[in-house]
Amino acid sequence: MVAGSETHPEGPAANQQAGTTLASSRRGRLCKPLYPFTSHWLDIDGVQMHYLDEGPRDAPPIVMCHGNPTWSFYYRTLIPALSRSYRVIVPDHVGCGLSDKPQAYTYTLEQHIRNLETLIAHLGLRHIVMMLHDWGGAIGMGYATRHPETVERFVIFNTSAFFLPAIPGVLKLARSAGFGEVLLRGFNAFAGFAIWRWVGRWQPMSRAARAGYLAPYDNWQNRIAIYRFVQDIPVTADHPTRATIDAIDAKLSLFRDHPMLIVWGAKDFVFTVKGFLSGWHNRFPTAEIHILRDAGHYVVEDAHERILPLVTEFLGRTELSAVSFQQSAISGQRSANSSTE
Repeated sequence: MVAGSETHPEGPAANQQAGTTLASSRRGRLCKPLYPFTSHWLDIDGVQMHYLDEGPRDAPPIVMCHGNPTWSFYYRTLIPALSRSYRVIVPDHVGCGLSDKPQAYTYTLEQHIRNLETLIAHLGLRHIVMMLHDWGGAIGMGYATRHPETVERFVIFNTSAFFLPAIPGVLKLARSAGFGEVLLRGFNAFAGFAIWRWVGRWQPMSRAARAGYLAPYDNWQNRIAIYRFVQDIPVTADHPTRATIDAIDAKLSLFRDHPMLIVWGAKDFVFTVKGFLSGWHNRFPTAEIHILRDAGHYVVEDAHERILPLVTEFLGRTELSAVSFQQSAISGQRSANSSTE
């Protein structure tokens, strides 16, 4: 099959590691009313990548990148309202959500960035708003630093696109080849722990919401990416992904003056206010920052009712400035080209 073609996962590329369908499990059927979106798939070298494409096709695009151990379900509460005025694209990274979960695959930051590049090029997106959470920060900013001419604005949730040596012991344990793999793939401990401990509010998630987060990760094979993402945390200087994340960090200054909204859940023991939020502020001193003291790592899950007005107002207020910025950059590039002729 030609890379970059759209198809249904029941087609030739499907196999025993094909992406989960919500109708195929009790949890999937339970959460389906919370996820009333039309699925699309993109074939990337024989692997089916699932994504949502909601809203008018000629509207400005928002690309929402999730992290680990979530999937596009994480953004479900923001999609309906934003897709009235924007084209909302929400991929499931390969190995996650409803995408294929191949067992022999290069689950690295570099590969996830390349997959996002393929999807965005296939859709022909320009003037992009990047909305990023968790690993989605490195993946989305990895794309942005390689294609800065296509990205205009950013919305950031509890994430990173730079290295800090603040790795909790529990994550270091989860990376181990023996105990960690059994814990994450056998007992689904990472995804199971997250739905209880990565929210900050006192009331638990609804049964349907918990089912939604867990539905795609229902067996050892389907939890492959959860484990590989944890293994890909570059805890040592010689880790292959350290060079990728350092290269991204080196180019973040390209967007120093771009409109950026940062909404941060303060009850996050991994992506802390003191460490990671400060890292964003140091790199983007003019960013608009809102700290939600009662929200955790799953900040959108905790506080979507407060986040949606912030995002809507930010996008409306910065739309003209983003266009002006883009026109200024184009004019500057033309002037530079003229001076070299």
